[in-house]
Amino acid sequence: MSGIDQFLDERTVIQAEIERLKLQHKMLEADILAQEQAPKPDHLLLQRHKRQKLVIKDRLSYLEDKLTPDIIA
Repeated sequence: MSGIDQFLDERTVIQAEIERLKLQHKMLEADILAQEQAPKPDHLLLQRHKRQKLVIKDRLSYLEDKLTPDIIA
C-alpha cells in the first residue's frame, strides 16, 4: 500500500468516526432535552449525558483537527 493510499484510508476512517460521533452527539442532545422537559427529570442521568456530550465534542474537535493540515505561516 502506498503512502497516498494509507493517507486516504486513514482519512476515510476518521471521517466515518466523525459522522458516528455527530450522530451520537445528536442523540444525547435529544435525550437531554427530553429529560429536561420531563415532569421529574433524572438529574443523575442528565448530568451523565451532558458529560458524555462534552467528551464527544472534545473528540470531534480532535478528529477534525487531524483532518486539517497544519499550515505554518
